[in-house]
Amino acid sequence: MDGKAIVKRFISTTLCGQSSIYGKVLVLDGIIQLSEKDECAYQERIAHLPLCSISSPKTVLVVGGGDGGVLREVFRHPSVEHIDICEIDKMVIDVSNKFFPQLAVGFQDPRVHLHVGDGRLAPEGKYDAVIVDSSDPVSPAQELVEKPVFETIARALRPGGVLCNMTENMWLHTHLIQDMISVCRQIFKGSVNYAWASVPTYPS
Repeated sequence: MDGKAIVKRFISTTLCGQSSIYGKVLVLDGIIQLSEKDECAYQERIAHLPLCSISSPKTVLVVGGGDGGVLREVFRHPSVEHIDICEIDKMVIDVSNKFFPQLAVGFQDPRVHLHVGDGRLAPEGKYDAVIVDSSDPVSPAQELVEKPVFETIARALRPGGVLCNMTENMWLHTHLIQDMISVCRQIFKGSVNYAWASVPTYPS
């Protein structure tokens, strides 16, 4: 990287760097979260896949998503009236606002209600869609792919609602994906499927 800014926080180490190929890059705890060049491949898939699978979604919960990219894509759905976003690490939001303004545009929208804290405290029966845009499921984020969290999400969804959850690379973490699908099939009614997108800067 050509240049970088590093901030050490209790929750994560946040690094923003400049790549001659990928533009600005956001890294948390040594793992690339996004780059200017290919962030759209991830943000579009995790947002539009669930929101296009149900009719006229109005209420959305985003867990994580502190860079703002998912918010940007959710706003492309005119039916959406209310978005709660729960990001546990405020530093991610601050870094995105400073270095990735094209992603952070959604934070100023009046439909957005930002909660800096734990997304597992979501109210019951409120949301048409829940989008979990977390960091890789290791360390604290590992809890976001365990059964108690999925049970909480199921209670937060309205009947007929949909969950889209960030997962892992199917070539490197097949066991994790299989475990998540197995747990979700125990909890959620309807279909449970795995979808993937090609994001060049992600582990492969």
